[in-house]
Amino acid sequence: MRILSFWREVRRTERMNRKLKNNELGRKNIEQFKAAGKTPLIIVLDNIRSLNNIGSVFRTADAFLIQKIYLCGITAQPPHRDIQKTALGATDAVEWEYVEDTITLSRKLQQEGVHLCAIEQAEDAVMLHEFQPETGKTYAIIFGNEVKGVSQEVVTASDTVIEIPQYGTKHSLNISVSCGVVIWDLFVKMNK
Repeated sequence: MRILSFWREVRRTERMNRKLKNNELGRKNIEQFKAAGKTPLIIVLDNIRSLNNIGSVFRTADAFLIQKIYLCGITAQPPHRDIQKTALGATDAVEWEYVEDTITLSRKLQQEGVHLCAIEQAEDAVMLHEFQPETGKTYAIIFGNEVKGVSQEVVTASDTVIEIPQYGTKHSLNISVSCGVVIWDLFVKMNK
């Protein structure tokens, strides 16, 4: 009797934890995504060299209804096979624009009232968990080159520098991971 009861419980648990099929997820199509209200976040990629990182950022931006992505400097632009490999079509949904010079874009965004946040390790940086976005404000989060980070000129021009706390032996996170961590944190704070 106990064995039969055990197997009934296993089957009940399996039913409760059934993976959902893609058509059960209720995701938006591209037209619905473009028409949807956006999270007041703009992503700026400052000289990102990895096409896979760029594609991953697009995919994360799609997941959290990011307003726009700016691709600056050497950052490659869609369409590109290696970007598409990780973006999985997100480049068709998320609005993006190429701007050659990150500092010129930074000044333009500030003139439009956008609050610039460089994601970097710097003196007087605010730790991510301590940063509180203001309601009704749009933020541009700037991610830098995989080796050199955000350029010093852009860090200096930013309104805030945000640092992701790290406790291990490495000096940094991969840019696509950093982007996911920061976007999730700000998305949750903005949607409380």
